[in-house]
Amino acid sequence: MNTAALEKFAGDLWQGDILRELTEYIRIPNKSPAFDPQWQEHGYMDAAVARFERWARGMNIRGMAMEAVRLPGRTPLLFMDIPGNDHRTVLLYGHLDKQPEMTGWREGLGPWQPVLEGDRLYGRGGADDGYAIFAALTAIKALQELNIPHARCVVIIEACEESGSFDLPYYIDALKARIGSPELVICLDSGCGNYEQLWVTTSLRGLVGGVLDVAMMSEGVHSGDAGGVVPNVFRVTRMLLSRIEDESDGRILDAAFNTLIPAHRIVQAQTAAQILGEETYRKFPLQPGVEPMAHQPMELILNRTWRPALAITGADGLPAVANAGNVALAGMHVKVSLRLPPNVDGARASATLKRLLEEDPPHGARVTFTPDWAVTGWNAPHEAEWLTQSLDRASRQFFGKAPVYMGEGGTIPFMAMLGERYPRAQFVITGVLGPHANAHGPNEFLHLPTAHRVTCCVAQVIADHYSTGEKT
Repeated sequence: MNTAALEKFAGDLWQGDILRELTEYIRIPNKSPAFDPQWQEHGYMDAAVARFERWARGMNIRGMAMEAVRLPGRTPLLFMDIPGNDHRTVLLYGHLDKQPEMTGWREGLGPWQPVLEGDRLYGRGGADDGYAIFAALTAIKALQELNIPHARCVVIIEACEESGSFDLPYYIDALKARIGSPELVICLDSGCGNYEQLWVTTSLRGLVGGVLDVAMMSEGVHSGDAGGVVPNVFRVTRMLLSRIEDESDGRILDAAFNTLIPAHRIVQAQTAAQILGEETYRKFPLQPGVEPMAHQPMELILNRTWRPALAITGADGLPAVANAGNVALAGMHVKVSLRLPPNVDGARASATLKRLLEEDPPHGARVTFTPDWAVTGWNAPHEAEWLTQSLDRASRQFFGKAPVYMGEGGTIPFMAMLGERYPRAQFVITGVLGPHANAHGPNEFLHLPTAHRVTCCVAQVIADHYSTGEKT
């Protein structure tokens, strides 16, 4: 591998053509279908697909067959099939749908307003996960330009990931024969602990959730009249949530949501903690004086990767403070999100969550829980020796430091699906979402040098995969 030539080829594309394309992509408000039920009528998703398709075809990758596949009633999927120098298959994955706007963008920034500040390209979707198609195809094109052999490559870019990838299984079934049986899967939709080395994701948490409805009355009444007579709906809702979480320390109580952490994952967390130190919590925009849930970096890493955690991500029924009169509220609706350890079954956990919230309601309240997420996490298989060596080589060549292996707290439904369908495949899950990149929140940005280096690392791994021959 001529690493200097690879870096220059990828760097020129990232600084020019790719940056321009990503800038225009950020302007498209192609929110995932869970956040834009009228996505078909609005046409933003089709606009993003068309833009990516035009760019990909313009890359003139030798032999590439490309199609924007559209199953009836489902979000589109970009499918690219690139012949290689042998029959084996590498599958590369990313997505192009986006999270909603979110409030709190600082002055001069916005979700659909691309802004380049130094090495950072601000705007929704650049890092999560619009960059993926550019990294994947640039890596493959670079290998062709440098006359470095590679296996057949299949690139899949879906448009439903931020909604739980509920459309993706239908596409995987429909394209099963065309995909084949990948030996290596590269997913470009994960995070990195810093921007100084390659970070390899070893596990992903599962996710269950839904809407909890709690009703005490048919309408609100004067709080002076009802206070002390009608149970307060906010307190009843808190009582229900306390069945799931110990509010004093955040522990998730039921054994169905917990697991034993594998010993080798604890060792990896120790290594990552030594590298990150206090950055494990200082990367978050904590208010002055706010303390993390623990001060030991390793415990925080295990908390966000192998332990369950509850979040309330939305609520209805509470009037705005400016309009809050002295009224006892009739009911509340809260969006519950429960992250699960990687090896906890999502469907069973969802059923348990519903039972715990609905059974024997306090004060006879009318309580219903309507699930909307039930995703099982993923725990990577042990890396083959060739892959471990390749990742080490790639990180040292293009970042100057050894790679780091660590779990991630988020969920990528595609990984559990692929792990089940292709149990003999090797996996490389990586990404560019590092400190302060803030995916899903305000001020999301793509760190361009990291995207460039990850692209080079992907090219190195694909080349090394080919050189292993049948040893994989």
